[in-house]
Amino acid sequence: MFTGSMVALVTPFNNGQVDYDRLADLVEFHIESGTNCLVPCGTTGESPTLSTSEHKGVIKFVAEKAAGRIPVIAGTGSNCTEEAIELTAYAKEVGVDATLQVTPYYNKPSQEGMYQHFMAIANAVDLPIILYNIPGRCVVNMEPDTIIRLAQHKNIVGIKEATGKMDQASSISVSGCDLVILSGDDSLTLPLASVGGQGVISVVANIVPVDVRKMTDAIAAGDFVEARKWHDKLYKLGSALLGLSTNPVPIKAAMAMLGMCSEELRLPMIPLDDAARVKLTTVLKDYGLL
Repeated sequence: MFTGSMVALVTPFNNGQVDYDRLADLVEFHIESGTNCLVPCGTTGESPTLSTSEHKGVIKFVAEKAAGRIPVIAGTGSNCTEEAIELTAYAKEVGVDATLQVTPYYNKPSQEGMYQHFMAIANAVDLPIILYNIPGRCVVNMEPDTIIRLAQHKNIVGIKEATGKMDQASSISVSGCDLVILSGDDSLTLPLASVGGQGVISVVANIVPVDVRKMTDAIAAGDFVEARKWHDKLYKLGSALLGLSTNPVPIKAAMAMLGMCSEELRLPMIPLDDAARVKLTTVLKDYGLL
């Protein structure tokens, strides 16, 4: 269930409110496109600026619209352990298949603090957990030894690896623990597969889900020649979406250009500047999307 092409869904907004009509369209788009899993309320879904009621509302809506046709991994992490437990319990109540738990941000916990945080969530709610390690956002890096310790819990089934460090992923893989390793960076999905990665929670899949699925299918089949072709095709587009500005600013701009949803963001995120917009337009045209 937790391998392949998984999309880090954007949260569409309209005049300051969650645009549930567009969100419904996106769910159907990914089901029709063969995406393996929906991941709402992550970094790309602007979870830090969703209120608790909105956060719950988006999770419930996506789970209901998916209606068992596609797995849903809901972002329910927090830098507050009790809040993460509350969101995770709610996610289970509304029928998601698993949760994505980001490392606590801003309060900068120790390795033991992170271990106890994730163990508390895993013990409180009987639902599969994908750990999410992204030190570029959260300041702290969850070390491989901590991750390997956490893997002993039956509910902790995978990790979204967004450190950009192959050594970190290798350390997890060679330890013998059975965590599913997922790329958190589109440009590293194929390289990560060489050291045990089994898929990606993808930003670029918001606009080209079929192509990302073709790459992850090739990886799963062990056809790395075919996978390399898709990696090469996707590379500039994926790099632009994560490099022109902070995610999800570029992907929302791209989706607006493609008529998929509005570009609206919530402060402190602001729209793409003019120079970056010109570069993004060129990349989308080169890919054949415009």
